Amino acid sequence: MSETDPLADLYAEQSPGLTRWITTITRDPAAAEDVVQEAFLRLARELAAGREPDHRAAWVAQVARNLAISRARRTGTATRMAPRLAERATEDDPAVSVIAAERAEAVHRVLATLRPVERRAVLLAAEGVGGPEIALLIGRTHLATRALLCRARRRMRPALAELAETA
Repeated sequence: MSETDPLADLYAEQSPGLTRWITTITRDPAAAEDVVQEAFLRLARELAAGREPDHRAAWVAQVARNLAISRARRTGTATRMAPRLAERATEDDPAVSVIAAERAEAVHRVLATLRPVERRAVLLAAEGVGGPEIALLIGRTHLATRALLCRARRRMRPALAELAETA
């Protein structure tokens, strides 16, 4: 280790193991390297600003972990939203927009026939939230939530079938 640059020494000592650990989180070696480099860059900024972490290695590891998690969230959001971007690009025709608005209004009318707890459960399910999570959010057991969703969907089905026929 050199006495001239303790940050470079810390990077040389910690980056290989930290990169391996972050690779297990990101499942992408190149992304892991980027995350580790960003974590060390943030440490350098902290040191330059006169803020010294108590334990540099632990601080860098925690920052790298947080960056990897943030990266995964951003990637997940981008993956989920990509189809919506493609859909918007094809809806340049005003008639398509009017029809979509009319359909949305009809679906809202159908949802309005449900009790508030049923509507919330159906909307959460439509957003991809799992049954156990819905049960927690509406304050019911998982089985009660499944029954509630089943009854609500059964009541909605005729109106939505009619809506599909008119489209």
